[in-house]
Amino acid sequence: MGYRAVYEGWKADPEAFWMQAAQGISWVTPPSRALNETRAPLYEWFTDAEVNTCYNAVDRHVDAGHRGRIAIIHDSPVTHSKREITYAELQTRVATLAGALRAKGVQKGDRVIIYMPMVPEALEAMLACARLGAIHSVVFGGFAAAELAVRIDDCTPRAIIAASCGIEPTRVVHYKPLLDAAIDMATHKPDFCVILQREQEVASLTPGRDVAWHTFQYGVTPAECVPVSGDHPAYILYTSGTTGAPKGVVRPTAGHLVALNWTMRAIYDCGGGDVFWAASDVGWVVGHSYICYAPLIAGCTTIVFEGKPVGTPDAGTFWRVIAEHGVRAFFTAPTALRAIKREDPNGKLPQTYDLSRLNAVYLAGERADPDTVIWAQTHIKVPVIDHWWQTETGYAIAANPLGIEALPVKIGSPTVAMPGYDVQVLDEGGHPVPAGQLGAIAVKLPLPPGTLPTLWGAEDRFVKSYLSHFPGFYETGDAGYIDDDGYLYIMARTDDVINVAGHRLSTGAMEEVLAGHKDVAECCVVGVADALKGQSPVGFLCLNKGAARAAEDVVAECVALMREKIGPVADFKRAVVVDRLPKTRSGKILRGTIVKIADGTEWKMPATIDDPAILDEITAALRTLGYAKG
Repeated sequence: MGYRAVYEGWKADPEAFWMQAAQGISWVTPPSRALNETRAPLYEWFTDAEVNTCYNAVDRHVDAGHRGRIAIIHDSPVTHSKREITYAELQTRVATLAGALRAKGVQKGDRVIIYMPMVPEALEAMLACARLGAIHSVVFGGFAAAELAVRIDDCTPRAIIAASCGIEPTRVVHYKPLLDAAIDMATHKPDFCVILQREQEVASLTPGRDVAWHTFQYGVTPAECVPVSGDHPAYILYTSGTTGAPKGVVRPTAGHLVALNWTMRAIYDCGGGDVFWAASDVGWVVGHSYICYAPLIAGCTTIVFEGKPVGTPDAGTFWRVIAEHGVRAFFTAPTALRAIKREDPNGKLPQTYDLSRLNAVYLAGERADPDTVIWAQTHIKVPVIDHWWQTETGYAIAANPLGIEALPVKIGSPTVAMPGYDVQVLDEGGHPVPAGQLGAIAVKLPLPPGTLPTLWGAEDRFVKSYLSHFPGFYETGDAGYIDDDGYLYIMARTDDVINVAGHRLSTGAMEEVLAGHKDVAECCVVGVADALKGQSPVGFLCLNKGAARAAEDVVAECVALMREKIGPVADFKRAVVVDRLPKTRSGKILRGTIVKIADGTEWKMPATIDDPAILDEITAALRTLGYAKG
């Protein structure tokens, strides 16, 4: 059955579609129905079922005879170490940790914050919480103390599980002082903290509150899997870029299991024993869905990678990991490929590794510009599949479902809507726009299983943020269009669609043009305030390593290229070459912050920024163009 038949089958009978998908999960009490619409527009799924996530991700594979199958590979070039954990070993480790948490009073419904680097123990902590029915909230390791404190006060955890430190290519990140400061700042105080001591730094423990990871677990009775209701929160994840009051996305247990299990075969074409690698971090939604849960639910081997795309030790590290561990499906962000491409513009490094077991590369997290996709396809020699999703949805809204049917790739498009998502492009009045016309992308309610049913402790805010602008729809916050073939194009966040003298223009389309210049490795375009035209675009260009052209020549050629490709209506006259772009730790460019600096309006240092010093460089570059005054 091809994609179209599957999608139309879902549309004709969503209830039957999701009940069929639910058969891939091991239930304590199977659901009698899929959709619960008694509180519409606050829809829920599989609410009368009972299930346990940890059982589905770990125990059932052991029970099925796969004790010796590798569950987790930890590959850490920053510590020069590698290790493997079988499903049987993972079961023992998780059950023991869960038993230790239970002995200290953690039970179903309690919250536990996890503040850890990319080590297997981070996944074990997540799974141990799921085993007990506790609700975990993973906070990116090394996150600022003030931001961690806000999250402590919002979800009021009974316990915090942390590591002594994280390891970067050039430094040790001291987690414990950040944790101590956050607890001091927070009004809510956890009952206890569990600290994984790493050999690179042994942290001081606070007597009466802190316990060491191994000591904590010594001699405890392992915990069994606790059944929870289908609508029980599996976790809370605070959206990246949150400032002020945090926005805690809630993930419901049963829908999460059903949807993620379905995606592993349908989208990624992976099943039991296949090696799946998402090069992300457990602090982000990709890490939750596709480092920890989905691969393990599907019985795959998942890779926990502690390193960077470049510098650990070089721009070939991704290809080394793929070759060495036999990766079948590889998931990364376009920004990672751009960093590799900048260091290796001619694609020499992929040719030095055996990538024959790699089936496809998947991109998500931001727009995948065509130039990067073409570079990757040319040098990696496998399909490079852009797909689009959000923290709120937890998995792909639009994708190319290789496990159902490999659809023709249109570079620049994440292909088509997946079953469960009725994606429409609307004008400001909420009316559908014609094919090819730019508008706000929305999803007709109900959203499918596993997507957010609400925000933690903030139902009114959930309705206001996502459901109020277009009644009957979920507002994605992205802008784009659908072509005549039904392919979706994500062009920008709606905030990044700029108005130049009355013309609504996509900054994403402008970035595609700039990225097409042979010397441009990475770029971004923002709209800054213009007294005459409302807004005017400004470009930031990062050049390929070894580019011989003078910066002013590249800028002049980019201005001419924009005039040729988009036309004078774009009013693109200003661009500047910079060494780096300011990004979140997940690789998203901080366009909104750049605009505020350029316009001279008040701004706050983003909590998720990868390197705050970059903003000083951006400010200096803007001043050369006559912006960022004051």
